Amino acid sequence: MSYLDKLLDGIEVKWKPLSHAENGVAVLSRGRVMSKEYLAENAGIYPVYSSQTAENGEIGRIQTFDHDGESITWTTDGANAGTVFHRTGKFSITNVCGLIKIINANELNYKFLFYWLSIEAKKHVYSGMGNPKLMSNQMAKIQIPVPPLSIQKEIVRILDTFTELTAELTAELTAELTARKKQYNYYRDQLLNFEGKKIEWKPLEILAENLDSMRKPVTSGSREAGDIPYYGASGIVDYVKDYIFDGDFLLVSEDGANLIARNTPIAFSISGKSWVNNHAHVLKFPTYSDRRFVEYYLNNIDLTPYISGAAQPKLNQKNLNSIKIPNPSPEEKIRIVSILDKFDTITTSISEGLPKEIELRQKQYEYYRDMLLTFPTDNIEEV
Repeated sequence: MSYLDKLLDGIEVKWKPLSHAENGVAVLSRGRVMSKEYLAENAGIYPVYSSQTAENGEIGRIQTFDHDGESITWTTDGANAGTVFHRTGKFSITNVCGLIKIINANELNYKFLFYWLSIEAKKHVYSGMGNPKLMSNQMAKIQIPVPPLSIQKEIVRILDTFTELTAELTAELTAELTARKKQYNYYRDQLLNFEGKKIEWKPLEILAENLDSMRKPVTSGSREAGDIPYYGASGIVDYVKDYIFDGDFLLVSEDGANLIARNTPIAFSISGKSWVNNHAHVLKFPTYSDRRFVEYYLNNIDLTPYISGAAQPKLNQKNLNSIKIPNPSPEEKIRIVSILDKFDTITTSISEGLPKEIELRQKQYEYYRDMLLTFPTDNIEEV
C-alpha cells in the first residue's frame, strides 16, 4: 500500500474541472499589456510577472498592483507556456500570463493546486500558429482531484520539505564552489605573478613547437562521423572518423569573440587522437609541466595587446609566438602546476557534480510528487 493510499484510507476523491460555471474550483483571468516604456514610466515597488522563468518571472516593478493575496499564475504563450507559479502578496501580470483564484479555500489548498498543475498544465499546451499556448479555455478543462483538505495539506507539507531540502543542498554546493573558486583564483594569481622577480622570460615560440601547418579544416558536410574529437577555437565541435594529431598538445584560440569575452578558457590541453581545424593554434611542449604552466599562464593574463580585429578578434600566429612567458626552473614549474592542478580538480569536480546532484534531487522530488499526486480516476466527469 502506497503512502497516498494510507492517507486516503478508503476515502473517495472527488474530481472537478479547474474552472466551470457549475462545479469549477477556481476563477481564471488574464493579465494586461505592459510595455517596457510603461514599466519604466511607472517604476515602483510592486512586482510585475511575465512569461520568463528567470527571477521567478519578474520583469519589473510598478507603483500599483492588480492582484493581492494568494494565487497561482501560469504562462499562456511562448516557450514557457504551461509553467505555473505560486504567488502571494501584491503584484501584477502581463497579457502572456493567466491568474487562478480558488473559489472556496475550505475546499482546495493553493499549494496543493500548484503542485498538481505543475504536472498537468504542460500536458495541455498546444501549438497555436506555431507558438506554444495554454489559453484559459484549455486551462479551465483540467481536472483537479479534491481530497479532504487535511490530506491536501499533508501532501503539501511533504513536497515543501523536498523542495526546501533541494534548495538548501543547491545553496550549500554553490557556496562551496564559489569559495573554492575564490581560493583557487587567489593562489593562481599569486603563483603566476612574476613581476619584480629575477626570472627568465622567453617568447612562446622558443618554449613550444607550433604545429599549425598540420591543421586541416573540414566543412561539416564533408566530415565522416566517428569517435575522434574534432576541435575548434573553444573546444570540441564534432566527432570524426580519422585523426591528424596523436599525443598531448595545447590548443589556443586563434579567432572568435571568446578571445575578448573569455567566457571559456582560450588555452586548453588535449590528449590522444584528435583533429584540429584552423581556428585553434596547436602547440607541442617537451613536458607535461611545461604545457600546463603555459596553459595556466595564458588563461590568466590579458591578451588584448596581441589581438587584432574589432569585428572578428584574431590572435594570429605571429602575435601568439611573440607572447613573453616567464620561464622558472623545471622544479618550480612542477611545483606550481601541481598546486594548480589540485585546485582545478577540486573546482571541476564540484562544478560537474553540482548539476548532477541537483538533477538527482529533482528526479527524487518528481518521483515522490507523482506518487503523492496519483489519485483514482474512476469518477472524473469530462467537461
